[in-house]
Amino acid sequence: QLQLVESGGGLVQPGGSLRLSCAASGFTFNNYTIAWFRQVPGKEREGVACISSSGYNTIYPDSVKGRFTISRDNARNTAYLQMNSLKLEDIAIYYCAARFGRCTADVGAYQYDSWGQGTQVTVSS
Repeated sequence: QLQLVESGGGLVQPGGSLRLSCAASGFTFNNYTIAWFRQVPGKEREGVACISSSGYNTIYPDSVKGRFTISRDNARNTAYLQMNSLKLEDIAIYYCAARFGRCTADVGAYQYDSWGQGTQVTVSS
């Protein structure tokens, strides 16, 4: 079981940027697909990025495409989410998650086995 810890959330003005980190503990981090999800009260947990175990494949929903970039450094057991041009609609708790398998757009949160505790992203003028 992989242990995940998010960091890097905070308060940013609209149009600003944040970089989230997801630190993993385990011997086989490079075998896991890593995804970032976000959730606001009353709404479904939404996937915002996924990266394959090798880092070769990434996917994004239209809501963040062109603004968010997921990456990973397998040597450091860490994944990242670079968020640019942040909007009020991006306010949420952001979670990283891990599972075996490929990155596909139709894989929901329930299919991920390991989760961090989340980090709050607040966008405010």
